Amino acid sequence: MEEKSLLRKSILSPFLFVGVLWIVKVLEIHYKWDLVKFGILPRQAEGLIGIITAPFIHANYDHLLSNTLPLLVVGSGLIYFYREIAFRMISLIWLFTGFWVWIAARPDSHIGASGLIYGFVVFLFFSGIFRKDRRLLSISLLVTFLYGGMVWGILPVDQTISWESHLFGSLAGILCAVYFRKEGPQAVVHVWEEDDAIETGNEYWKEQNPSPIPPSTDSMEINYSYKKNDDTADEKEDQTN
Repeated sequence: MEEKSLLRKSILSPFLFVGVLWIVKVLEIHYKWDLVKFGILPRQAEGLIGIITAPFIHANYDHLLSNTLPLLVVGSGLIYFYREIAFRMISLIWLFTGFWVWIAARPDSHIGASGLIYGFVVFLFFSGIFRKDRRLLSISLLVTFLYGGMVWGILPVDQTISWESHLFGSLAGILCAVYFRKEGPQAVVHVWEEDDAIETGNEYWKEQNPSPIPPSTDSMEINYSYKKNDDTADEKEDQTN
């Protein structure tokens, strides 16, 4: 029951966030708002607000649709497996990505939540490697299988997309994976049963042998007992007679 409750909570936040994105887009289209000005405008004071607002704005429905499923899947995985640090990590990726885009990106309006997705995916991949946990490593491999093709998005191949957001989001994901490597889920340390058996055997020996010096296994004392041969004794009696 507790596991199901945790799963529901992990899914709830990403669904609410994606729901807000769709509401913003529907209202933008319906009322013909121009929200592109709330994107990140690099090196312009009025563009600083975009560090917070840019992930809520998308160019069209196709743009938003392409980000919807990754946000739901990867976002739920983050909160489920890294619930102790998830929201701190998400906040740092959000802020670092936006700030670096504002400093170094092309002088254009950068919008969309794809920078966050890149940060989340890269965090999941490297965090599983750093923690050396089998379960988290399996998540890393799954993420690689599902979103490995995203690596091309960090290259300046398509100038119609904000590849800078993808690049800086990935760097933020690596930074957070290093920073939080000692927080959240950790690899299980196994205690071998042989150690327990040795300790138990020692305690039993002490109870049965109160002597402070245990028997040494390096040397062994052997006591021989001789039995008189009856044939030899009879022979001696015959010679005597």
